[in-house]
Order: sequence, then C-alpha cells, then structure tokens
Amino acid sequence: MVERLPHLPPGDVLHALRTAFTKLAEGSAVQPPQTLTPLPGGGDVIAYQAALDDTYGLKISPYLPRTGRSAVVTAWTLVMSTRTGRPLLLCDAHALTVERTAATSALAVDHLARPEAATLAVIGSGPQAHAHLRYARAVRAFASVRMYAPTLTEAKAPDGVTVAHSAEEAAAGADVVLLCTSAAQPVIDAAALPPGTVVTSISTNAPRAHEIPPAALPAMEVYGDYRPTVTTAAGEMVLAAEADLWSAEQLRGDLPELLTGACLPPSGERPVLFRSLGLGIEDLAIARLLKCP
Repeated sequence: MVERLPHLPPGDVLHALRTAFTKLAEGSAVQPPQTLTPLPGGGDVIAYQAALDDTYGLKISPYLPRTGRSAVVTAWTLVMSTRTGRPLLLCDAHALTVERTAATSALAVDHLARPEAATLAVIGSGPQAHAHLRYARAVRAFASVRMYAPTLTEAKAPDGVTVAHSAEEAAAGADVVLLCTSAAQPVIDAAALPPGTVVTSISTNAPRAHEIPPAALPAMEVYGDYRPTVTTAAGEMVLAAEADLWSAEQLRGDLPELLTGACLPPSGERPVLFRSLGLGIEDLAIARLLKCP
C-alpha cells in the first residue's frame, strides 16, 4: 500500500495522460461514467473506474457527514491486473487527485492555447492552484504569471508570481486563466474575455457547481475532458442546457479528440473554455507510474 505519493516528474505524468487519452480515443481503453452511491443515514461514495492495457483502476471517494464535526472525506485508488485478477496497488488518492487534475488542465492548455501565449492567470492559492501552476509551466514558458485568492499575500506567493487584487485583475489580458477554486458560483465573467483566451475550470463537488456563468457558454468555444460524461455533470453545462442556452451538441471537442485531431482546434474568434470533472482513466494512468509488483 502506498500512503504517500512520491515525487513524480511533470513530464512523466503528462506523458502518461497523453498515452491514456490517446488509447481512449482509439478504443483500447475504457472509461465508464462515475457513479454516486447514497449511504443510509446520509453521505455518499463516488466511484471512478477505468481499464487501460492489462490493468483496471477504481478510485472511491466517500463523503461521510458527522454531527457537530467536519465530514470525513477520503479517497483511495486500487489498481488490479486484468491478467491475474490480483491487486497491484492501493494508494491514498488525495495527492494523486491533485496531480492528475492539474496535469489534465495543462494538457488541455497545451492543445488549446495560442502558440504565442505568454501571460498566465491562476485564480486560487490552494494545492490545486499550485499544482496547476507547476504543470502549466511544464507545457508553456509563460513570461508573466498573476495569481489571486482572497487571503494570498506577496509573502505567500510562489516564485515569479505577481499577486492580483481581484480575480478580474488577474484575468485581464491573460492568455490562459486557470480557475482552481472551491467556489460553487461564478468567479469571473469568462465570456467578457478577449477572443482566444483559454479558461480552464475544475470547480468543486457541490451540486451543479460552476466557476463561470452558464449564460457565458454560447459566447465561448467549449471543450471538456471526456464528451460522454462532462456534458451530463458539469454544473454550468447542465444549467445552460436546462435554460435552452446551450446544448451538448455544441461541445467542440474533448481531450481524446484533441490528441488525435478528431475535433476542430479553437478558431481564435471567441474565448475558449476547457471543463474537466475528473476521470478514472486519469487516476489509473498516474497510479501506474507508482511502484507496482
């Protein structure tokens, strides 16, 4: 059992994800929808599954409320051999989830941002924000980086990062904007950004959570991590569809399609949104980098 994630070079993580999403596009990997199981008395467990080559992966993330105390939230990933049926790895998935989420966003940035993109904005200052910054720098040589969070100070900012006074100030003029918050409501007006600006959003697991206004979708070119799942669960997409503002058919592409050239790249005529929910194949791809017998 691996309880602490060892250092994984960003290049190795990005390569593992590129390979996994390419195999998903080719039909040699399987990505079922995530499932949520309500628990008697309250709480739930979300399960993320995937199959890749000769391995099967399962991540479970329980939410266990407690009276008068904070809820228990854990995450564990199991990797099993589909040749022998035996478990290969069990690991605490908290750190793994941070890495795979940030690396997925960076992979999208590498395919969606303009070649000359030089200015990066990061909204948030927690572990996800720092991981997103690290992986974004691994795919592009940004000349300028701005970060905003309500409690962020110059003393706490990462090296080479300028602290903005608001989310709007951070995003203004940026080529890429990484939203890394736990907000369940919009934090920026993405549709007001200049054409070609790439916005990534991960949001939180609150019901119908969204970091951009649903009404912004018609004015943007929208991509997601995986077409069959993102359009049915991403908060802003669900809300926009219910209001007849946007439909799943308007999703321009997903990561498997971007990696294999099966969808159109951004036109440069509108802002771009990349929305990710988190996928079992991401967990499995990175878990396979750990020491397995």
